[in-house]
Amino acid sequence: MNDPVAFVAGLKLLGAGLAMLGAIGAGVGVGIAASGGVQAMGRNPDAANIIQTNMILGMAFAEAVAIYALAVALIIIFAA
Repeated sequence: MNDPVAFVAGLKLLGAGLAMLGAIGAGVGVGIAASGGVQAMGRNPDAANIIQTNMILGMAFAEAVAIYALAVALIIIFAA
């Protein structure tokens, strides 16, 4: 801890790692959406096209959170 530059660099990497915790929630959300969509299509195959469209849209919104977390982590590492 005698080198303040190395200490700040370490804290930046720790902050970037903490920022990526948002990817965990996105992964869980995508998994739940896929599970629910497959179950719904199995129960009602006639509505598979509508269910699949809504499922993919929901997955895209959940994945956007992971992309935002990645962008924040990269900003912390390289721009801050």
